[in-house]
Formats: sequence, C-alpha cells, structure tokens
Amino acid sequence: MSCVRKSLKTPDALRSRQAEEVTEEALAMKGSISPEEVLRLPRITENYLCAPDANVYEIDFTRFKIRDLETGTILFEIAKPPPTDSNSDLEDEPDHENEEVDPNAGRFVRYQFTPQFLKLKTVGATVEFTIGSKAVNNFRMIERHFFRDKLLKSFDFEFGFCIPNSKNTCEHIYEFPTLSPDLVREMIEHPFETRSDSFYFVDDRLIMHNKADYSYDGGI
Repeated sequence: MSCVRKSLKTPDALRSRQAEEVTEEALAMKGSISPEEVLRLPRITENYLCAPDANVYEIDFTRFKIRDLETGTILFEIAKPPPTDSNSDLEDEPDHENEEVDPNAGRFVRYQFTPQFLKLKTVGATVEFTIGSKAVNNFRMIERHFFRDKLLKSFDFEFGFCIPNSKNTCEHIYEFPTLSPDLVREMIEHPFETRSDSFYFVDDRLIMHNKADYSYDGGI
C-alpha cells in the first residue's frame, strides 16, 4: 500500500470535549485508551501509555524520511538495518545473555535540525512499515508537539486498512503553524525542550506510543 495523507481537521464537537482535560496518570490506569482521550492531554507525557507488547499486530516501522515539500530537499532519513543471515557463523557474536534489555528501545528518537527548519511551512514525512499476520483496521496516528507545556500543534493522520503480512509506504503532509519570533528564539535557545508524543491506534484503541525530542540549534 502507498498513500499520501494530510492531517485531519478537528470537528467542533471534539474541540469542545478536548476542553475537559485528562491527566496522564488517569489514562495510565485505564485498560484501553482512545484517540479522544489523548487529545485531551494538556501537556507532553513523561511515560509511555502502553507497553511494547500492546502492538499485537506486529507493526514494524522500517524506514522514515522527512523532506521539504517546496524544494524536495531531504532533511532527515533513517532506515532499519536488514535482518542478518541466520546461517552466518555465530561464534564471533558477543555474549549478550546477561545484558539487561531496555523494553522501550526503539520507541524514542532525537532530532537535531538547524534554525532554518522552523521557517518551513510544509514538510512530507514518508514512513515504511510492515504488518504481521493480523489485518489492521482503522490504523490512525495522533502526534502532539509541545514546547515545554505549550501545545504547538496536533497532527491527526489515518493510514486506513492494512492487509496481513504487507509492506506499506505512506507520506504524511505536515502543515506547520506560524510561530512568533519570540517563541522561535526560545525553541532555538533551549534544545530538546520541544518534544512530541506519537500515539498509534487500531480500531480506536492505543497500541503503540513513541516519543521524540528536537533541537534547532544545529550549525550555531
């Protein structure tokens, strides 16, 4: 599957419900979290709202690219290494048996951009991902960007239906808000205090939660 998606518009009725804020602690106690609930969070989360094993659909993101839509310039690109040959000689492999594995490894990304990034109006984020043996219905991502406790913008994208055992590519179109010069200066002077939560849902149930932080002082 290949697609291009723009962020969904928030209905007026939902904006009204978003005024009723919900705490991260309250959501963490729930067995199931909906899109409407994460949209009511007033600030960035400090912890993950679901465990890695909530991803029962085995959704695996394998490649990610950000480009400036006006110029086509690639601003960031990363790909997951291909699987190693299972028949290769394992004698030279280091012994990791006693090493503690971080269950949240792979759920956090740190981005480092130049101040010019904050002048961009529209960027495209292309993601490639694979699906396990279960069909995925109503796959949706809500991404919320904050500087400190100020919400900069929420992005809401629908992937739609994904067939089992498929490889998919989708480009999300991000239309950035206009930021005041004072806010831009603050974001540049305080790297990694701009953060985001990415919530992924299947049939309106949270199944993945990733985090990122950002600096805009590259080259200074």
